[in-house]
Amino acid sequence: MQYLLLIYEDESVYGDNHDSPTVAEIVRRHMAFGEEIGAARKGGAGLQPTSMATTVVTRAGAQTIHDGPFAETREQLGGFYLIDAPDLDAAIAIAKKLPLHADGSIEIRPLLEME
Repeated sequence: MQYLLLIYEDESVYGDNHDSPTVAEIVRRHMAFGEEIGAARKGGAGLQPTSMATTVVTRAGAQTIHDGPFAETREQLGGFYLIDAPDLDAAIAIAKKLPLHADGSIEIRPLLEME
């Protein structure tokens, strides 16, 4: 079964400099994580900061465009991995290894299986 691992962290811990030692260290840790889980990794990517987001909101059939994320939260979606795991327990075991710089959460979401 395939699962999406959604990485939520406070993006301010990385600062504005994408070449900082903090960013370099977390990238190194993600590269090691990708190697560790091997073939279970089907895809994934980091995301640009929420300041680069655009949201299309539909309410009662009307659509509006907003700069930034849909909701203001303490943690922002910073990236994701698509993995293949035999069951939820295996997906949880992989998610527990996923590196975070500081506090954060990993949401594990199974993909719909379409026939």
